[in-house]
Amino acid sequence: MDLGLTGKVAVVTGASKGIGLGIAHAFAREGAHVVLTARTASAVEEAAGAIASEHGVTARAVASDVSTAEGCDAIIAAAAELGGADIFVSNAGTGSNETVLEASDEKWLDFWNLHVMAAVRLSRGLAPQMEAKGGGAMLMNASICAVQPLWYEPIYNTTKSALMMFAKCLSTELIPKGIRVNTVNPGLIRTPDWENTARELAGDNWEGYLQEVADEHAPIRRFGSVEELADFCVFLCSPRASYAVGSTHHVDGGMLKTI
Repeated sequence: MDLGLTGKVAVVTGASKGIGLGIAHAFAREGAHVVLTARTASAVEEAAGAIASEHGVTARAVASDVSTAEGCDAIIAAAAELGGADIFVSNAGTGSNETVLEASDEKWLDFWNLHVMAAVRLSRGLAPQMEAKGGGAMLMNASICAVQPLWYEPIYNTTKSALMMFAKCLSTELIPKGIRVNTVNPGLIRTPDWENTARELAGDNWEGYLQEVADEHAPIRRFGSVEELADFCVFLCSPRASYAVGSTHHVDGGMLKTI
C-alpha cells in the first residue's frame, strides 16, 4: 500500500531510541524526510545518520530538550529549514515512580513540561508550517495509562491523560486548517527501556520476567514490537487515514479492560 508520504517532512521527538526511533525509520521507509530530536547530541546524530544511509532520505538531527521553550523553538526552526513540517509525532516522554503524597511540585512540573507543554509548544509552532503547505497530521503518543492507570506512577498517568485531552481539543481547532490530530495509546511495547528494567529486576531471567508481565496484562500474551506500533502510527499520519480526526487508538494487545 502506497501511503503517499514520499517527500513529506515528519518531525519526531524522542527519536534517538525505542518507539521514536522506530517511528522515524518507518516514515523514512515510506520516503519521508525526518527531523529527529532528543536531548543527547551523539545519540540523535547517530540515529539520523543511520536513517539517511539506510533509506536515502534527509534526516536532520536536532539535539534539544523539548521540555523547554528554547528546545521546541530549535525543532520548529529545523523543520522550517526543510520547507516546513507535514507531520508531527509527539513522542518524547518517560515513566515515573512515586506516590501523590510524596512527589514534589518540581517533579510534577518536570513531567508536565515534558509530556504536555512540549506538545503544546511544538503543535503551536508547527501548525502554521502545515497550514502553509495545505494541511498535515499530528499524532500524540500517550499511553494506555492515560485511561487505565498504574498505581505506582500517578504523575505519568495524569500527564498522559492530559496529553490525550489536549489532542482532542487541538483536533477541533486545527481540522478547518486541514490538519488532522489523533492520539495513540500503546500498551506493552518491547523497548530498550523495558529490557533494561527487566535485567535490573530479574537478572539472567529477564526474558522470563517480560513474559510474566505480558501474561499478566495483555490477553495476546506478548509484548508488541516497536515496528508494530510504528507502522500503525505512520499509517495514522498518512493520507490513507484521512477520515481519522480527534480519535484515540489503543495498540495494546487487548490490555485495556474497558470499552
